[in-house]
Amino acid sequence: MSVVVKDLLKKYGEQIAVNNISFSLEKGEIVGFLGPNGAGKSTTMKMITGYLLPDAGTIHLNQLDALQHPLEAKKKIGYLPEANPLYYDMYVREYLGFIANIHHLENKKKAVEEVIVKVGLSPEAAKKTGQLSKGYKQRVGLAAALIHDPEVLILDEPTSGLDPNQIIEIRSVISELAKTKTILFSSHIMQEIEALCKRVIIINKGNIVADGDIDTLQKNTSKSRKVFVEFDKEVNVETFDFNFVKASKLSATSFEFETADPDEVKKNLLRFSVENNLNIVSLQSRNAGIEEVFKSLTK
Repeated sequence: MSVVVKDLLKKYGEQIAVNNISFSLEKGEIVGFLGPNGAGKSTTMKMITGYLLPDAGTIHLNQLDALQHPLEAKKKIGYLPEANPLYYDMYVREYLGFIANIHHLENKKKAVEEVIVKVGLSPEAAKKTGQLSKGYKQRVGLAAALIHDPEVLILDEPTSGLDPNQIIEIRSVISELAKTKTILFSSHIMQEIEALCKRVIIINKGNIVADGDIDTLQKNTSKSRKVFVEFDKEVNVETFDFNFVKASKLSATSFEFETADPDEVKKNLLRFSVENNLNIVSLQSRNAGIEEVFKSLTK
């Protein structure tokens, strides 16, 4: 299911929280939604899910106008907010059954058991939600977002506060869900965005400052890129006879070059190796990481 956001505006008094933004999501995409605190991420997500009404703009799920038909739209969306709202005195199955009732599911018991297995809650399903670890509480929130089998998932910081093992487990669940769903995924953990998403949308001060493939953004944003080379023999940095911004010696045989033109540096390194009777063991270039892209667009 596609999601199309057009000219979305939200004001709080005189402050513009989201400033006429537009973007679209396609089925099977996991799109990373990035921005500093207060940039408008959560406000945008709440408007897509119907928790907040925009002051202007439109939201369509395929051909369905989400603002004109909010109940139909909410049936198609699963939402895990940053502050995961759980009833701590309810047992896991009891809570998920309560959510299933809200969605008027016909086979409530089957839906509860299926979603428990899907998000890996089986070992803790007999406990009260208040007795669970942070990781399992997040799984309960994800299960509640999934129980009605929505076509669109909006996940706001789903791995916040989790340990590395829990992050990997939740990441695996999200990757599997992307095979059949459209996912908008917010996180401050840049490695997580790089691991899960091919595309990112970056918002800053209510405005979208980037929307595109991660690799393309890295290439377009980085003014200086790095080239790594390793030779089979020791080399002195002073002997390099071509232009580069900076060369750092990593070992007797390996170097890191900063350059605005990595292809030219690689070409010169190949020439240099032939002229000096050297063999190149490894030669590769690296774009700016997504963290560097984020910093350059939001600082």
